[in-house]
Amino acid sequence: MIELAYRRATDVAAAIRFAAEEATPKFLGGGTNLVDLMREGAEAPATLIDVTRLPGRIQEREGGGVLIEGAARNTAIAEHRAVRERYPMLAKAILAGASGQIRNMATVGGNLLQRTRCFYFYDSAGRCNKRAPGAGCDAVEGFNRIHAVLGASPACVATHPSDMCVAFAALDAIVHLDGPEGPRTLPMTAFHRLPGDTPEVETELRPHELITAVELPPLPFAARSTYRKVRDRSSYAFALVSVAAALDVDEGGRVRDVRIALGGVAHKPWRASKAEAALRGAMASAESFRAAAEAELAAAVPLRDNAFKPGLAVRTIVSTLGELARGEAA
Repeated sequence: MIELAYRRATDVAAAIRFAAEEATPKFLGGGTNLVDLMREGAEAPATLIDVTRLPGRIQEREGGGVLIEGAARNTAIAEHRAVRERYPMLAKAILAGASGQIRNMATVGGNLLQRTRCFYFYDSAGRCNKRAPGAGCDAVEGFNRIHAVLGASPACVATHPSDMCVAFAALDAIVHLDGPEGPRTLPMTAFHRLPGDTPEVETELRPHELITAVELPPLPFAARSTYRKVRDRSSYAFALVSVAAALDVDEGGRVRDVRIALGGVAHKPWRASKAEAALRGAMASAESFRAAAEAELAAAVPLRDNAFKPGLAVRTIVSTLGELARGEAA
């Protein structure tokens, strides 16, 4: 039996105040990841602060952006007209991420704070620096088929599990936070951390901070975007490799602009900046797409069981961009 206290917040100020008053609090939204972690002993908060009564509105902004409040449910986001029309990659990523029942419960704030699905993180008998800093990482020499090939470290080779966050990274989303020191914002690409020597520190959240919203800035060509997820089975497995991409091609067939982010390959949603830089001004061709993808994956360091991932990522990028260039995905 897990003994813990429970407090319900009806506004952001109360949630922050409750967190500051408790020794080891956790905010509880949909609970679709946190409750599992508590059950497995990977999380042991003394207090749960229920934030399900906080606003979960999805607001269209002047200029074409969208503001998604922290308690918004995944289903509501995926079904929202402005999201489907302006940012189809996000709607597709959410639909690829979980069953309808989970989407109905899960929140955008909770999605950003998902923790890895590494087997050794969940196994209390395994060595895991995320769960017990300094213990070591059994995944490095263990079964590591699902693990990272980009941005990893000797301390941790886990991957981030979220599909939604990959789309947010590609779309230059902005995370809105509030806490004891007041509100602030962070680019989505800076919100999650690479493991380094401290893989247990997964985000740039400060103590007792709460995710209040995620803002999608205007990006007109994101209406021509998609999300491709490669997984072991189609029934809501986590990604081996995923690609969120938007492509803008001029009348001469050259790439005016592009956005690419990868999932399943790193400790955080991986913005493919090298591939984007290589593509801007290039012809929108399979050859250009492959050269850009290979430039992005050149730094990959595969493990024993996931040597297939860099090649799979290259092929998935090429295929996804090809669909967008031909107008087959939108």
